Amino acid sequence: EESLQMWDLNKRLEAYLARVKFLEEENEVLRAEIQSAKGSPGGDSRRGKYEEELRVLRDALDRAFREKCTAELARDNLYEEVQQVKSKCQKEQAAREEAKKQLSLSRKELEEERRAQIWLKERAVQLEKEVEALLEVHEEEKAGLDQEIASYSQSLESLRCAPVAFQPVEVEDYSKRLSEIWKGAVETYKTEVSQLEGSLCQAKENLWKAVEDNHQSQLQLQHLEKDLAGLKARKEMLEESLAQQWQEQRGEAEKFQLAMEALEQEQQSLRAQIARVLEDRQQLMHLKMSLSLEVATYRTLLEAESTRLQIPAG
Repeated sequence: EESLQMWDLNKRLEAYLARVKFLEEENEVLRAEIQSAKGSPGGDSRRGKYEEELRVLRDALDRAFREKCTAELARDNLYEEVQQVKSKCQKEQAAREEAKKQLSLSRKELEEERRAQIWLKERAVQLEKEVEALLEVHEEEKAGLDQEIASYSQSLESLRCAPVAFQPVEVEDYSKRLSEIWKGAVETYKTEVSQLEGSLCQAKENLWKAVEDNHQSQLQLQHLEKDLAGLKARKEMLEESLAQQWQEQRGEAEKFQLAMEALEQEQQSLRAQIARVLEDRQQLMHLKMSLSLEVATYRTLLEAESTRLQIPAG
């Protein structure tokens, strides 16, 4: 039974020793690989390559940051310019509204002048009719006075009294007075007609001025509309340019972000590989230590057994 136990122990020891030898060889291979990776120029070149790529990407990131600052400055300038264009558009809109108000006022004045002109024309026609009626009345009164004078002269001829020349003198005075009144009325109507004509001329001049102001307002409005259309086109162009710059900057930032993420993932994978190698090495060290302890234990047992077997023989 002890021989079987010893044989079993020897088999187990042989298996442990083979396992320890295999692990030591594997450990030496791994150590050689680690040393070669640390000291080989290929590893340094790979590391230098990665560092060069990182440096290039950092420079690109700094350049992108500077471009971003430049784009933000250009964006702020464009925003200020857009604000100036908006303020100018607002001013032109206010000027346009003012021109529209002036145009409406001019139209109202034009309508009033037209109405005044129509009223003056109607008034002139009415005055002409009144003058014609007064002329007819004057002619009728003159004819009646002529008839009365003729009848008075006939009656005076028939009379044989002393004061014969007294009545015709009064008739002549009355005729002169009527002629003076008629002349005064005619002069008054002529004065009113001339005043109406002057008012009509003034109304025509005002109408002409209103038409001219309306034409100038329309020209100014057309000019303002052209300027507004140009400013709107410039504003749209600036907005499109700003949007395009934003898109380009966003695309470049996304590219740099993807590159940085790829480098970080590669760095994490390298760290994970190094950690696995260190963990395998630590496990190998622990296994080596445990196997060394077992070998020492079995060696002690074998020495004790050999000593026990040699004592009876002695």
